[in-house]
Amino acid sequence: MSRAICCVVRKVGVTRVIGATTPAESLALSTTCGWLPGRNFAKLHSDLSSRVFCVHRRHISTTYKMTGKSPLLHSNLWDSDPELMDLIREEKHRQLRGLEMIASENFTSVSVLQCLSSCLHNKYSEGLPGQRYYGGNEHIDKIEILCQKRSLETYRLNPEEWGCNVQPYSGSPANLAVYTGLCNPHDRIMGLDLPDGGHLTHGFMTPTKKISATSIFFESMPYKVDVNTGLIDYDRLAENAKLFKPKVIIAGMSCYSRCLDYKRFREIADQNGAYLFADMAHVSGLVAAGVIPSPFEYCDVVSTTTHKTLRGPRAGVIFFRKGVRSVKANGDKVMYDLESRINQAVFPGLQGGPHNHAIAAIATSMLQARSPEFVEYQKQVILNAQRLCKGLMERGYSIATGGTDVHLILMDLRSVGLTGAKAEYLLERISIACNKNTVPGDKSALNPSGIRLGTPALTTRGLVEADMDKVVDFIDRGLKLCKQISTASGPKFVDFKKILEQDEYACLVDDLREQIEEYSMKFPMPGIDDY
Repeated sequence: MSRAICCVVRKVGVTRVIGATTPAESLALSTTCGWLPGRNFAKLHSDLSSRVFCVHRRHISTTYKMTGKSPLLHSNLWDSDPELMDLIREEKHRQLRGLEMIASENFTSVSVLQCLSSCLHNKYSEGLPGQRYYGGNEHIDKIEILCQKRSLETYRLNPEEWGCNVQPYSGSPANLAVYTGLCNPHDRIMGLDLPDGGHLTHGFMTPTKKISATSIFFESMPYKVDVNTGLIDYDRLAENAKLFKPKVIIAGMSCYSRCLDYKRFREIADQNGAYLFADMAHVSGLVAAGVIPSPFEYCDVVSTTTHKTLRGPRAGVIFFRKGVRSVKANGDKVMYDLESRINQAVFPGLQGGPHNHAIAAIATSMLQARSPEFVEYQKQVILNAQRLCKGLMERGYSIATGGTDVHLILMDLRSVGLTGAKAEYLLERISIACNKNTVPGDKSALNPSGIRLGTPALTTRGLVEADMDKVVDFIDRGLKLCKQISTASGPKFVDFKKILEQDEYACLVDDLREQIEEYSMKFPMPGIDDY
């Protein structure tokens, strides 16, 4: 019962219970509010009735409504808030009828959704297992410990050499916690530049503005890809690191279609006395399945989200080294001290109470990630991405790096005279979801020349290589229609959107969208059927 509804007011020596209309209600409300027994509630109610002053009453006034049996607490969403329920159903229908090709998205399992809607949502548990700032965490502790254990097992890690923190709310908070744990303010970091396939949290800034908190609180210098090949220029990274002397080098990406050379990163980090931090958010499912190289052999710290290729809840995990870091010339061992630094950076440094329902969902997704079915799924993700890449290249489109080793591709649309914004908009209108993205050589992240396409979500729905051929055809037809409309509208995006609404083009868009939606509806989607 909320104390905002059942509150105690003292005026002219009389204690009053707002919301009570009978002595019995005064007793019930006062008891709910923790009122001490022994008061004369009949007299209290009489005083409430006779004294003249304004009391703003709320209309939740019966004992029944003040208990756990309240319809407000037990109604289904579709009964209590049909307006919101309709919007959720519309989003479900959008996901079901469209081709979801945003590389960072996936469709999670029923068991993950069950964890997210469980009673674990109700519990506060600031701190770590066995070191909580609240009572009542006996079972919460067991769940978090299980999640930690499964996370280490999923990536085949020795608990004597690695630990993990499963409390980060998502990937960006996890990365900020890593920097906070490893660095002092204004220490130096190096990450892949955002226009070259990096992530905002790897220190992105423009010549005129520091965009990410990681470039505001730390001194950031990006490393780049070769403009001609689209591949990371490790030699140039090594040269710049010798000059910049970073405290942390970040091996990670958000739109780079090749496996990272963690061994080379390690060599460069060691040459400069830097920590090597891998952000494997995009590829953590592929790493778990063992279908691409793992960062754990070479890195000091590894972070990940759990909702992309890992196909879990929207959350994050940080893995950190334990034990011996190095041995001095005299034989003395230098030990890692990352465990306390990372844990304290997460809480109390940056977060409050962990999301226990999400931690449980991580635990069950880590269990799924160790199954043979999951390994086959990840293999298919890569096969689908490579088939998608091959099909688009055969139709004349340019793909950054000339191929893919992972779950995504980056299309460079400059050769066909389109912008990423126009392509993304048209494809969304025909129920293909993707995102505009910079390509190597772009001058501005605000006006990108490419689109990023991924296969995790489509693979979850059961699409295989033969289906990718059909998807390639849909994308090709969509982009050709986009080019036709762009030629008619001119370069401005606002004019492009206006022309697209004209009957001449709108009917073509609608016809293609109907074909795509009919095709997409053939494939099942995991989750709860109605929402």
